[in-house]
Amino acid sequence: MLRLCPVKIKGFIRASNDNRDMETDVLIIGSGTAGVQAAIYAARKGLQITVLGKTEPGFREKSAELLKNRKAQAEDHGTSFYDEDILMIKKENDGFLVKTEEGKEITSKALILAVDIHKKKLDVKGEERFHGKGVSYCAECDCAFFKNKDVVVIGNEVGAVSSALLLRKYASRVYLVTSELRVGKRLKEELNESDIEVYEGGIVKEIYGNEMVEGIVLDNGVNITAQGIFIELGAKGSIELAIPLGVSVDADGHIPVNEDMETNVKGVYACGDITGPPLRFAKAVRQGCIAGTKVAEYVKGKK
Repeated sequence: MLRLCPVKIKGFIRASNDNRDMETDVLIIGSGTAGVQAAIYAARKGLQITVLGKTEPGFREKSAELLKNRKAQAEDHGTSFYDEDILMIKKENDGFLVKTEEGKEITSKALILAVDIHKKKLDVKGEERFHGKGVSYCAECDCAFFKNKDVVVIGNEVGAVSSALLLRKYASRVYLVTSELRVGKRLKEELNESDIEVYEGGIVKEIYGNEMVEGIVLDNGVNITAQGIFIELGAKGSIELAIPLGVSVDADGHIPVNEDMETNVKGVYACGDITGPPLRFAKAVRQGCIAGTKVAEYVKGKK
């Protein structure tokens, strides 16, 4: 009989069977200003803190240096950072379970959602015209509407592959169009084992149709007919993360919180841009401080 022997490693209780059964007190999703600030304040309370998320390019030099310094502060207090996106998130028992693109399964007593809210667009002909008429930016939200239909997922990262795998449970046929696939080995294997047809190296030139979407054309002349086009050009956003947890999301994709950064779901906090305007650095810092402090009080109360 195999026995797992937990070993404490920088904030984690990690089992010896290669990235499985990892436990943390607080899991923070999003490694931007708000998420890192929350990590600092929660870690100062002596809790095990883990941060998941890839740093978005485009920070100005000063901002990047400031964020780097704050990450170092969080690490000094024992925070673990993992440059990975989320594949799955759900409630489990009295806490939460998250699975990453590399297959890590992490359980936590509480969550802080601090991801970006913006969904990137393709900026191609037909995208705006057919938004809501076959073009979607959220597979979690709209997958059920495409039962027994053909769909195309466009993107290069975890969000695109996980959406394609989800849609395969509903759609008759799923195509994945990617200019360059950038996902971990485990997720790539899962994709290869499916019957999803992958067009790698293709770039979408146009989305076409009449009243509703009818398909896409690639820059190499390939025409793919489909009734649904899912544009997934980044990590999972607020809606995709919130839906499996039962967290309320408003019409603009923001998560409402109270003055303690609590959502409507016990043990789930949110801070930064995900909570809505104003989208300012000062607000992200302030909300991160509050979320980190309050989540620590919550977890210590449970203990």
